[in-house]
Amino acid sequence: MYLSLNAVPIGGKQTWTGFAQLASRTGFLGVDVMLEAAMADGVDKTRKLLADLKLKPAFINLPVEFRKDDDAFKSSLPKLEDAAPFAAAIGCPRMMTYLMSSSPTPKDELRRLYKARLGECARILARSHCRLGLEFLGPLHIRRMFPNEFIWKMNEMLEFAKECGSNCGLTLDAWHWHHAGATTDDIVKAGKDRIVVVHFDDSPKLPAEEIRDNQRLLPGEGVIDLVGFLQALQKIGYEDSLSVEVFGRGLKEMPLEEAALLCLESSRAVLKRAGIVEH
Repeated sequence: MYLSLNAVPIGGKQTWTGFAQLASRTGFLGVDVMLEAAMADGVDKTRKLLADLKLKPAFINLPVEFRKDDDAFKSSLPKLEDAAPFAAAIGCPRMMTYLMSSSPTPKDELRRLYKARLGECARILARSHCRLGLEFLGPLHIRRMFPNEFIWKMNEMLEFAKECGSNCGLTLDAWHWHHAGATTDDIVKAGKDRIVVVHFDDSPKLPAEEIRDNQRLLPGEGVIDLVGFLQALQKIGYEDSLSVEVFGRGLKEMPLEEAALLCLESSRAVLKRAGIVEH
């Protein structure tokens, strides 16, 4: 496992090259890939950038609009046809997306639609030996945002991912794992092949009704059992990134380097408590 710089804590205030340089300069071993800019640079330039900075590419956001109408979905698929082989070529065969845990659309109808669309995405990715991680969103306020509750539990999202394709699994965010009531046993049961991407963060101790997504804390500052979380990932042999995704906490208002260092140092302290060495 290794820590990766995520764009959220620094508010997206960097070019792709500057972002990667910030990750390297502050001591991260990995960096989340800004797909559009990296593809504009091309495979060779991107591979050289990562090699020169001694960075591992963590993951890429799925470049497909699957949440809107059919025209929007179909018109965005060519982006994935190009992005999948690019991802594989730069050594980042992992993409992720999130699924809102409530919707104006009834659950069964939305499930059928998403299964068809994400299944198509999975088939495109499979041709380049890439995997897709689906993120479940646990907090109560997101589950109540729209009239119809959708998938928000870890195990249900895992089953849905399996239906979408053999190369589909989970984007496991410690924040959502905690607020969905998932356990370390759930991680172990999911297994290495089904944990595609991991987000790393912490939560304040608040009633479920008061939790909001922008209240995340740095790893080690809150109440999530991050030691157990990490040790469960270690048990299944997870070897990829821990992307430090902290919304809020004033990080976006800090100097970029200060925010990045806070994310790195707090996360490394938790890794040390869990007995895990980055590599």
